[in-house]
Amino acid sequence: MSDDDFIDLRSDTVTTPSAEMREAAATAEVGDDVYRDDPTVNELERRAAEAVGTEAALYVPSGTMANQIAVHAHTEPGQELLLERESHIYRWELAGAAKLSGVQTRTRDAGERCVPTPDAVREGLVDEDLHRPGTGLLSLENTHNYRGGTAIPVDRIAAAAEAARDAGVPVHLDGARVFNAAVALGVDASDIVAPVDSVTFCLSKGLGAPVGSILAGDEAFVEDARRVRKLFGGGMRQAGIIAAPGLRALENVDRLAEDHANADRLAAGLDALAGVDAPAPDTNIVVAYTEDAGIPAESLYAACKDAGVGCVEFDDYATRFTTHLDVDEADVDEAVDRIAAVVDDLRD
Repeated sequence: MSDDDFIDLRSDTVTTPSAEMREAAATAEVGDDVYRDDPTVNELERRAAEAVGTEAALYVPSGTMANQIAVHAHTEPGQELLLERESHIYRWELAGAAKLSGVQTRTRDAGERCVPTPDAVREGLVDEDLHRPGTGLLSLENTHNYRGGTAIPVDRIAAAAEAARDAGVPVHLDGARVFNAAVALGVDASDIVAPVDSVTFCLSKGLGAPVGSILAGDEAFVEDARRVRKLFGGGMRQAGIIAAPGLRALENVDRLAEDHANADRLAAGLDALAGVDAPAPDTNIVVAYTEDAGIPAESLYAACKDAGVGCVEFDDYATRFTTHLDVDEADVDEAVDRIAAVVDDLRD
C-alpha cells in the first residue's frame, strides 16, 4: 500500500507543514535565540503569551521538555509532585521528574473527572517535616490525553488549583491541547489558564506546526524556565526557521472545530460496529474499546496498519484514533470502512 493510501490517525503530531508554513520557514528573519536575538522566536513567544493570557512565554523543542522544565523550575530536589494517575507527565515522560529534578511523584486517581477534586488535592498535599518531603507542585492536564481527549471545564481546573494555591503550592497545567479544550468548551484559552501558575501547549499537535511547544507563565517564572531550558539542552540558535511555522500554527485555533466534528463522525462509525464501543469524544481523540468483540488492541492495531489506517494501542482492549488537519470527512469515512472490514475479520 502506498503512503498516499495510508490514513494516519495515530496522532495529531503526524501533520505535515502547509505550503504557507514552509514559505514562512524559508523566509524567516533569524538570529541567535540563546542571546535572545531571534526576532521570529521573540514574536512567537509574545503572541503565544497573548494567546493564553500570561505575561511571558518560552519556545521549546517539545511538550515533554516544556513539562519537565516546569517541574524543575517550580520545585526543589526531594519535594513531591502531585498529579493525576493517568496524566501524561506521570505515564508517558520516562520518569523525567525523578531523573531530571529529583522529585518524587504522588498520584490521585480522578477517573472520568480527569482532575482531582479539591478534597482529593488537599488529601494529597504533604507538609514537609523531619520524615516527609513537602509537596512542591500540583500538575493538571487539559485536554486529558489518556482519558480520551476530555475537555475539562474551567471550574474544575480552578477548584483544584485553588486548593493547592491556598496551601502555598504552585500549579502547572499540561495544556498540550489546551486550544482543543477551549474550542470544545466555547471559552478562551486564557480562561482555562487563569487559575494556574504555568502552562504548556503544543504547536506541533492540532495546530499543525512541524516542531515546537510553548511554556508560559509570569515573567519571573519564564526567566527561571529559560535557564532550565539551557540546562536541559534546549537552547537553540537560529530557531526562527522552526518558529515561523509556529506563528502560522497559532492561526489554526478556530479550525480545530473541524477536527472535533471529524472525530464525532469517526466515533459514530466505529460505535456502530458490533462489539465496538466508541464513546462520542469531546475533542479530536477517539478511543475504541473492543473487549466485547474479543479483539485485543494489539491485534486491532496490527490489522489496521495492514489495512492502511494508523492508530495507537492505548490499553489491552482500547485503541486510540486521532483526527487532525490532514484528515477530512472522506478520509474518516474510508477509515471506518477499512476498520469495519478489519473488525469483521478479527471477530471471525
